[in-house]
Amino acid sequence: MSSPPTTARPSTGRPAATPTDDPRWTCTAGPGSGASAGARRYYDPERYRIVLLDQRGCGRSRPLASDPGVDLGRTQTTQLLLDDIERLRELLAIHSWVVRGGSWGSTLALAYAQAHPQRVDALVLAAVTTTTGREVRWVTEDMRRIFPSAWDRFAGAVPAHLRGIRLVDAYATLLADPDPAVREDAAREWCRWEDTHVSLAPGHRPSRRSEDPATR
Repeated sequence: MSSPPTTARPSTGRPAATPTDDPRWTCTAGPGSGASAGARRYYDPERYRIVLLDQRGCGRSRPLASDPGVDLGRTQTTQLLLDDIERLRELLAIHSWVVRGGSWGSTLALAYAQAHPQRVDALVLAAVTTTTGREVRWVTEDMRRIFPSAWDRFAGAVPAHLRGIRLVDAYATLLADPDPAVREDAAREWCRWEDTHVSLAPGHRPSRRSEDPATR
């Protein structure tokens, strides 16, 4: 990627930069999930200014992480995401805001608060994770004890020549494959597993967002 990415940033609710401006920003999960209208529903738009951000590489931001030539190791780092958030805050002329995050979003929210404590009025965190190696192993390997059939499908989608390495590394290899069909199949299986291991809440319904190739 020779030029900086373009990130999409919906802002709704109270008008910007008013004396009663009370901004709330939501870190989306994923990484790679993008923002959705549902993320605005946690706040009353009559009271709060609501800011969302499609993180680089996903949603309406461009280029997508799946685009040919995108080097994820160079362009999709946590530090670059934090820099994007801070540029967004400056662009919107927000002095400080309440930051909400769930899952990967909680990791990003915590990292942002550590890097810019003077810009965070409060943190609202759900499904907290710090994305440690142990947590990644729990999600991609150990949860097979809870969802054995779904995990068998998830693991079985990895071709034989990659089965000697960790599952998360095998999928990273597949998602970086030069063949678009290989990347598409891997993304579909990854999303299917993601949707399974977050299904413990009562009344959970599978997300249809991953049916969109751009979302995957």
